[in-house]
Amino acid sequence: MVPFKELPKDAYQALEDIVDSENISQDPAILDSYAFSLNGELVSRDGSKFMPRPAAAILPGSTEEVQAIVRVCNRYKIKFKAFSAGWAFVGIAAPFEEGMLQIDLRRMDKILEIDEKNMFAVVEPYVIGTTLQAEAMKLGLNTHLIGAGSNCSPLASACAGAGPGGDTIFMGYSPQNLLALEWVMPTGEILRTGALGSGCGWFCGEGPGPSTRGAFRGMQGSSGGLGVFTKCALKLYPWPGPAVMPVEGTVPAYNSPLPDNFSAYTVAFPGWDAYFEANYKLFNAEIAYNAYKQYILFGEELQAAMVRILTDPTKQLDDLEELLKKPEIQKLTEKMRRSFQIILAGMTPRDKEYKEKALDEILASTGGHKVPELSEPLMRNWTLLYLMRLCFKNINYVWGGYIGGFVHGGTPDFAKSWYPLAIELKRKFLKEKRGLVDGGADTLVCALGSIGGGGGASAEQFTQYDPTDPESVKVALEFLASSRKVGREHKLGGGLLDWHPLYKEKMQQVLSAASRPAIFHWQGKIKRAFDPNDLGDTSWPYLEESKK
Repeated sequence: MVPFKELPKDAYQALEDIVDSENISQDPAILDSYAFSLNGELVSRDGSKFMPRPAAAILPGSTEEVQAIVRVCNRYKIKFKAFSAGWAFVGIAAPFEEGMLQIDLRRMDKILEIDEKNMFAVVEPYVIGTTLQAEAMKLGLNTHLIGAGSNCSPLASACAGAGPGGDTIFMGYSPQNLLALEWVMPTGEILRTGALGSGCGWFCGEGPGPSTRGAFRGMQGSSGGLGVFTKCALKLYPWPGPAVMPVEGTVPAYNSPLPDNFSAYTVAFPGWDAYFEANYKLFNAEIAYNAYKQYILFGEELQAAMVRILTDPTKQLDDLEELLKKPEIQKLTEKMRRSFQIILAGMTPRDKEYKEKALDEILASTGGHKVPELSEPLMRNWTLLYLMRLCFKNINYVWGGYIGGFVHGGTPDFAKSWYPLAIELKRKFLKEKRGLVDGGADTLVCALGSIGGGGGASAEQFTQYDPTDPESVKVALEFLASSRKVGREHKLGGGLLDWHPLYKEKMQQVLSAASRPAIFHWQGKIKRAFDPNDLGDTSWPYLEESKK
């Protein structure tokens, strides 16, 4: 464990006076729990799951307490970082800097309002997606869930992060769903955007004048590196299902028998040209409630066997090798190549009928087909529950650890240009090196949609490894480095981890070589204007001012 730098006693006392002694700690045992991180072995200096401890952890219970904490940090020049649900290493306060204060927002966990008529909800940071969704469904509404799962904070992904998901094709991307918000800026001032700042409620987050969203989000969100977001309003969308989703079955094969106005299919295509042409037709037809290339996370060679294991409570992972030998599983594996999952939801019977006919026409025109084995009632109901609630995201880790290799977003034609590069690099690594899970070369998980509910094909190449094996971790890091190298060579962008604080020694070099370096010049201007005491960390990437 890396030694940590304690806060000055008078600073600690000032913070304790704000939240009381039970809501602040610098006990090493408690701080270690904040330093321990998912994927930590990929980014820590010593290859362990532990980052340096924060100097202290503090749990505010209100916006006023957050503001007071940030003002103390300015007075004593203490760096700070807030997180909501604390998913992965991006929320850790002290990745590579000593003496930082971890602001843990778990006490701020209220849904403050659901406006049924105007279709929005106002939430605090620790409200997670599944909680908001359950309450919204009681009113015939639904909320966007990011692909990381329903355990994540909608406020965090909308205000300070990112987040496409299967429902993005119908509900949009996290930042698009953001309305008004409340932001404790790095200086300790409070900014309430749009209609809220004018005393007119939460319905709008923009204007008049330049959008503040561009200032506090930048290119991809601040990941907690530029102040603290304490409340926000999020758009909600129609939900034509029951007030409570019925759940049947037993672990891990839970499923949801929704009414007949819902359908769930896995649709497959003869080649990538047909696959991406179907993407465009699907966007234009506007028929999908949810569309996700999700089951590929297990790997193209293993996905058919894995969905059988996960929908049968009598099966376990030990049955995988035997299942892979079965002719019916081998046939299903071939059928599922170049496939994705799709949910149709009819707002009326005629609407459902139209959507079914439109999907059939799209498949006929592209040579695609519905995979019959995955349309049977059990698989239909499991797919419905999986995609609608993203409640099975723990199976992302069924092979051990994972992280994204190629991570690029754009139009389907753009994706078609780099999918072969990603698949070939994965195939090369699987052939030449040991350490990565060999589920096949295609592990490109993709939410079929982005800006405007369509037009995007953002994919993440799941790279699965053994986090307890240093050699496996080493190969995973080599693969990520190779992915970034190929991405830069083909002008796709750098990829995951390029801008993580791990690389702050070469941050300026990386950002200067970006395809759009002007973004990071402007993020530098914003950083210097909004955070004059430099209290945020480098999860807000920016270019320093020129020395010329």
